[in-house]
Amino acid sequence: MALTAVSDHEAQASTTTPETGATTPHLDGLLPLVRSGLEDMKAEDLVEIDLAGKTSIADAMIVATGRSDRHVGAIADRLIRDLKEHGYGTARVEGLPACDWVLIDTGDVIVHVFRPEVRGFYNLEKMWGSDRPTEATGS
Repeated sequence: MALTAVSDHEAQASTTTPETGATTPHLDGLLPLVRSGLEDMKAEDLVEIDLAGKTSIADAMIVATGRSDRHVGAIADRLIRDLKEHGYGTARVEGLPACDWVLIDTGDVIVHVFRPEVRGFYNLEKMWGSDRPTEATGS
């Protein structure tokens, strides 16, 4: 199955904050690094969700599928290694022992790597999709 290509324009748009229109420098290097690692490891059905203005937990979420538990684990291991090697520190990781669903939280970007049946069950794309209301900010 082919991966959905993301143009440079779309990638730039996903790092722009709606309030100021300013680009977050940390995301400029982080998102391409994560995308590249997922594509190199042959992750399938990549979906990038812009979370800016929807939640304060992260600026972006990437959801990907691995073909088996071994593939999910290999994808996660590669991303964790790439993040460390490129100076993004140690990401928080959940689910690596079972490899049904691995969550990698870098702070600014959250990556979910699923086995196909687990991804279908949780359907995060629907939960965090464009119809999600924006988060209220208290003053």
